[in-house]
Parts: sequence; structure tokens; C-alpha cells
Amino acid sequence: MIRLDKYLADMGVGTRSAVKREIAQGKITVDGQVVKRPELKLDPEGQQVCHLGTRLAYLQFEYYMLNKPAGVVSATEDRREKTVLDLIESRKRKDLFPVGRLDKDTEGLLLITNDGALAHRLLSPRKHVDKVYYAIIEGIVTETDVQLFKKGVNIGGEQPTREATLEILAVNRETNRSEIQLTIHEGIFHQVKRMFQAALKEVIYLKRLSMGSLYLDETLGIGEYRELTDEELNKIC
Repeated sequence: MIRLDKYLADMGVGTRSAVKREIAQGKITVDGQVVKRPELKLDPEGQQVCHLGTRLAYLQFEYYMLNKPAGVVSATEDRREKTVLDLIESRKRKDLFPVGRLDKDTEGLLLITNDGALAHRLLSPRKHVDKVYYAIIEGIVTETDVQLFKKGVNIGGEQPTREATLEILAVNRETNRSEIQLTIHEGIFHQVKRMFQAALKEVIYLKRLSMGSLYLDETLGIGEYRELTDEELNKIC
């Protein structure tokens, strides 16, 4: 059971104070009857709620895969910057948040949801969930770097990073650039960039490819999103 005002706020009708005004003005019906009590408890699955005659379908959780573009911040709101939530135009709930963060200039997989328990499982340091990145590096990445990343890199924290798997995809000595894939098991602030800085190199492009069992849908263009499939949900839940 859930309070009527919370139900309406969750479904994006307005803030708690705004929906209370809507209720007081007789704009809400429950099972065909006008209701003016915001504290009314109802069954979101079994009762029919309408706002101005339009039926509302209650969703407890929403899950979106976003191919995050550069230039957008991983936040729920920002007074100066466009956020990842601004891109999810079809969302119904107002309590969505990004699971983990990608730097403003980083692209790729970002999960958007309001499922706090799932987010905790994916982000908990105890779970060591794999995060896979593709990057273009300024500098020639070598087998020495592969071994360094495998042992753990001192990036200024209390402990070195956990073992990471660095794969060299391509090296161009003329441009002094390398393409790599990196698998890490932590979520330290700016971790990938700091690891390469410790190896005296610079990340000039970074894209997250996967997080645990969730892989970026490569058919999604930059800035595009879609809901997770049942199969994807079953794997990560």
C-alpha cells in the first residue's frame, strides 16, 4: 500500500505539495471516485488512479541503458550543466539516478534506475564488479604497463589499485598513441585516468563498454537510451 500523494509524485504528476493541491482541487480519482485525501492508502497494482481523466500506470522501478555522450554530467540535477537524466525523456518516475559516475568527458554505458538495492549490489566495493573500458592513450602502452596494472598501481590512495587486466589493442608509433581495453574491479574517482598518469601516459578518449553482466548495446547512438530487456534484468538482479 502507498499514500496517494506519494503515488502521484512518483509518477511525475508534481512535487508532494503540488499533487496535494491537485488532490484538493478534485483532479484525482481512484477507481472512478474523486478523492481529496492525500493520505489515502491504495494498492498501486490493483486500483485505478486517474489525473484529469488520464489513467496513471504505476511503475515501482525503471531501468534504462544510456550510451552517455561526452559533455553531460552524471548527476540527477545541475544548475549549470546538462545531466544524464535530462536525456531520458520517456521516464515516468522522478526518482531516477545514475548507477555510478562517468566523468563529464567519458562516453559509454551508464545504467539509470531508481532501484537502490540493485545499485548497491553493482557499486559495493565488496562485490568487485568488473567494469570494462576502451581507451585511446597518448603514449605507447607496453607489456611493462600490462604487468604494472596487473600488480596494482599507486594512484595516491592508501592502497594500490586492485589487479586490473590491460589489453593492448593497437599501437601507432607515428602518432604516439595506443588503443587499449581495461578491466577494473573498483570505482575509484578518475581511476582509469589516474592509473595511466601513474604510468606517465594520458587518456585522451574513454568509453565504458560493460559493467558486470550488462554490456553496452552498440546499436545505441551517442546520447541514445532504451529500457533494459528482461534478460538483462535477470542477469544483473
